Amino acid sequence: MAEKTIERVVATPAALELLATLVARHGPVLFHQSGGCCDGSAPMCFPINEFMVGSVDVKLGTIGDAPFYMSESQFAYWQHTQLIIDAVPGNGGMFSLERPTGLRFLTRSRLYDDSESAWLDQHPVERVVS
Repeated sequence: MAEKTIERVVATPAALELLATLVARHGPVLFHQSGGCCDGSAPMCFPINEFMVGSVDVKLGTIGDAPFYMSESQFAYWQHTQLIIDAVPGNGGMFSLERPTGLRFLTRSRLYDDSESAWLDQHPVERVVS
Protein backbone atom coordinates (compact mmCIF):
# COMPACT_ATOMS: atom_id res chain seq x y z
CA MET A 1 0.00 0.00 0.00
CA ALA A 2 1.34 3.44 -0.96
CA GLU A 3 2.07 5.94 1.78
CA LYS A 4 -0.36 8.84 2.04
CA THR A 5 1.21 12.12 0.90
CA ILE A 6 0.31 15.42 2.52
CA GLU A 7 0.57 18.31 0.09
CA ARG A 8 1.86 21.65 1.40
CA VAL A 9 0.29 23.56 -1.49
CA VAL A 10 -2.80 22.73 -3.57
CA ALA A 11 -4.89 24.66 -6.10
CA THR A 12 -8.57 25.11 -6.71
CA PRO A 13 -10.06 24.29 -10.14
CA ALA A 14 -10.25 28.03 -10.87
CA ALA A 15 -6.54 28.48 -10.12
CA LEU A 16 -5.63 25.47 -12.27
CA GLU A 17 -7.71 26.86 -15.15
CA LEU A 18 -5.99 30.26 -14.93
CA LEU A 19 -2.62 28.53 -14.65
CA ALA A 20 -3.30 26.51 -17.82
CA THR A 21 -4.19 29.72 -19.69
CA LEU A 22 -0.95 31.37 -18.56
CA VAL A 23 1.19 28.35 -19.47
CA ALA A 24 -0.42 28.21 -22.93
CA ARG A 25 0.44 31.89 -23.42
CA HIS A 26 3.85 32.12 -21.70
CA GLY A 27 5.27 28.61 -21.46
CA PRO A 28 6.41 27.00 -18.20
CA VAL A 29 5.91 29.12 -15.07
CA LEU A 30 6.67 29.05 -11.37
CA PHE A 31 5.08 30.57 -8.28
CA HIS A 32 6.80 32.49 -5.52
CA GLN A 33 5.28 33.86 -2.34
CA SER A 34 7.76 35.94 -0.38
CA GLY A 35 5.53 37.32 2.33
CA GLY A 36 6.51 40.91 1.67
CA CYS A 37 4.08 43.78 1.76
CA CYS A 38 1.52 44.55 -0.93
CA ASP A 39 2.12 42.39 -4.01
CA GLY A 40 4.70 40.22 -2.24
CA SER A 41 2.09 38.79 0.11
CA ALA A 42 0.21 37.25 -2.82
CA PRO A 43 1.34 34.23 -4.82
CA MET A 44 3.18 35.61 -7.83
CA CYS A 45 3.42 33.76 -11.14
CA PHE A 46 6.47 34.22 -13.37
CA PRO A 47 7.93 32.65 -16.51
CA ILE A 48 10.19 29.93 -15.16
CA ASN A 49 13.29 31.35 -16.86
CA GLU A 50 12.67 34.93 -15.71
CA PHE A 51 12.70 34.49 -11.93
CA MET A 52 15.76 33.49 -9.95
CA VAL A 53 14.85 31.34 -6.98
CA GLY A 54 17.22 32.16 -4.13
CA SER A 55 19.14 30.16 -1.58
CA VAL A 56 16.74 31.44 1.11
CA ASP A 57 13.75 29.87 -0.66
CA VAL A 58 12.10 26.50 -0.10
CA LYS A 59 10.01 24.49 -2.54
CA LEU A 60 6.61 23.65 -1.08
CA GLY A 61 5.50 21.51 -4.02
CA THR A 62 3.82 22.02 -7.36
CA ILE A 63 0.43 23.11 -8.59
CA GLY A 64 -0.31 21.87 -12.05
CA ASP A 65 3.24 21.45 -13.31
CA ALA A 66 4.38 24.75 -11.78
CA PRO A 67 6.80 24.64 -8.84
CA PHE A 68 5.77 26.74 -5.84
CA TYR A 69 8.43 28.48 -3.73
CA MET A 70 8.38 30.60 -0.60
CA SER A 71 11.10 32.32 1.38
CA GLU A 72 12.33 30.18 4.25
CA SER A 73 11.57 32.93 6.77
CA GLN A 74 7.99 33.19 5.53
CA PHE A 75 7.64 29.40 5.60
CA ALA A 76 8.41 29.52 9.34
CA TYR A 77 5.04 31.30 9.75
CA TRP A 78 3.08 29.14 7.28
CA GLN A 79 4.51 25.68 8.02
CA HIS A 80 1.47 24.61 10.05
CA THR A 81 -0.97 25.35 7.24
CA GLN A 82 -1.72 23.94 3.83
CA LEU A 83 -1.72 26.70 1.22
CA ILE A 84 -4.73 26.64 -1.09
CA ILE A 85 -4.13 28.73 -4.20
CA ASP A 86 -7.30 30.13 -5.71
CA ALA A 87 -8.11 32.51 -8.58
CA VAL A 88 -10.58 35.32 -7.95
CA PRO A 89 -11.64 38.48 -9.82
CA GLY A 90 -9.19 41.35 -9.41
CA ASN A 91 -5.77 42.61 -10.43
CA GLY A 92 -2.80 40.32 -9.93
CA GLY A 93 0.52 41.46 -8.53
CA MET A 94 2.33 44.18 -10.47
CA PHE A 95 4.79 41.73 -12.05
CA SER A 96 2.69 38.55 -11.91
CA LEU A 97 1.61 37.06 -15.23
CA GLU A 98 -2.11 37.00 -14.42
CA ARG A 99 -2.35 40.78 -13.95
CA PRO A 100 -3.95 41.56 -17.36
CA THR A 101 -6.47 38.69 -17.16
CA GLY A 102 -8.91 40.31 -14.73
CA LEU A 103 -8.18 37.52 -12.25
CA ARG A 104 -5.63 37.21 -9.49
CA PHE A 105 -4.14 34.34 -7.55
CA LEU A 106 -5.04 34.33 -3.85
CA THR A 107 -3.71 32.22 -0.99
CA ARG A 108 -6.16 30.63 1.39
CA SER A 109 -5.05 28.23 4.09
CA ARG A 110 -6.13 25.56 6.53
CA LEU A 111 -4.38 24.19 9.60
CA TYR A 112 -3.00 20.67 9.42
CA ASP A 113 -4.39 18.15 11.87
CA ASP A 114 -2.05 16.30 14.25
CA SER A 115 -1.51 13.28 11.99
CA GLU A 116 -0.75 15.49 8.99
CA SER A 117 1.70 17.54 11.06
CA ALA A 118 3.45 14.37 12.21
CA TRP A 119 3.83 13.20 8.59
CA LEU A 120 5.15 16.61 7.50
CA ASP A 121 7.69 16.61 10.35
CA GLN A 122 9.14 13.46 8.76
CA HIS A 123 9.10 15.00 5.24
CA PRO A 124 10.75 18.45 5.34
CA VAL A 125 10.50 20.99 2.53
CA GLU A 126 13.08 20.98 -0.23
CA ARG A 127 15.62 23.74 0.27
CA VAL A 128 16.89 25.56 -2.80
CA VAL A 129 20.60 25.21 -3.43
CA SER A 130 22.23 27.93 -5.50
